[in-house]
Amino acid sequence: MRSRPLRTILGHPDGSARRTSRQDPSAVSRRRIRKALAALFAVIGLGTAGYMVLPVTHDGRGFSFLEALYQTVTTVATVGFREVHRLSNVGQIFTMGLIILGAGTVLYNLGLLVEAVTEGHLRQQVERRRMDNHIDGLSGHVIICGFGRVGRAAAEQLLATGNEVVVIDRDAARLAGVDVPHIIGEANGDGILLEAGIERARALVASLDSDAETVYLTLSARALAPDLIIVARARTADSKKKLVLAGATRAVNPQMIGGRRLAAFALQPDVAEFLDVVVHDEELDFRIHQVIVGAGSAFVGRTLQDLDITGRTGVQLLAIRAPGQTDFTFSPPAESVVCAGCVLIAFGTLDDIARLEKMAGS
Repeated sequence: MRSRPLRTILGHPDGSARRTSRQDPSAVSRRRIRKALAALFAVIGLGTAGYMVLPVTHDGRGFSFLEALYQTVTTVATVGFREVHRLSNVGQIFTMGLIILGAGTVLYNLGLLVEAVTEGHLRQQVERRRMDNHIDGLSGHVIICGFGRVGRAAAEQLLATGNEVVVIDRDAARLAGVDVPHIIGEANGDGILLEAGIERARALVASLDSDAETVYLTLSARALAPDLIIVARARTADSKKKLVLAGATRAVNPQMIGGRRLAAFALQPDVAEFLDVVVHDEELDFRIHQVIVGAGSAFVGRTLQDLDITGRTGVQLLAIRAPGQTDFTFSPPAESVVCAGCVLIAFGTLDDIARLEKMAGS
């Protein structure tokens, strides 16, 4: 698949009542608008009740509900319509107070609306709500927690290979120019992880600013999604073991991997380049891919010789690993028996691999 670059757009502020851990100008503006509208409705309710209860007419009676509501709205809106009934002294005093209170409330609401439009908050709220709805509809996506250099590189690779991504970072400046669904907040909070759809996600990449934060995030994510694939960034060699104990499926030290790749390019540049192209080049039709054998697959209980995977699919089977084992069997012998949950490492075109996945019930 063709790569999809991270294009720059405006940052997206908060847009849901559940998203209380995020702070941005649009969220503050929305809260102010809600409070102002509540005050306006309170003034209308107070005015309606006053006109109904108080002796506001010249003959000492109150208005009916509809008359009271009509009189209140016209008074607060200062449109200058006639009075429903001739007012008594009490009614005139009450109306003057309602004009002062109501006109101020209406003008405040109008000012907030103009501010939201001129500063772009209203448009940002609409965009944020659209993004939130998109995140709520995702399934099988990858959540990236921490959008520094490592998190951004992981997102670019995932997008280039056609995967859906949701990014979480507490620094709004990091997310101000990304064209992927994202959330501003603390990634190790349960509410933010649920908001990102962790219960529907395929995997989570944890790349926070410190190992302590990454360990806590790993614990939180594992508690929310016991079967989730969690790949955690380890800043030191010692923290790799701790992250695995905390529940990470894999713990990766980018510095160590980078050093090994440098050594590989120095000693065996062609081999390193070949692996780089096969694994990372989205323009190439060939891939090294893992295929998991399903429980109801016709592969279960049969030998590789019987299956003739290469002849039937065109892929080359590089290795196999049975469930529960840590080591791969490279160039597996023909008499190897395939079981449910076996991981097949195959090399072939995208069409060939798709054919193998279908046959294996992956």
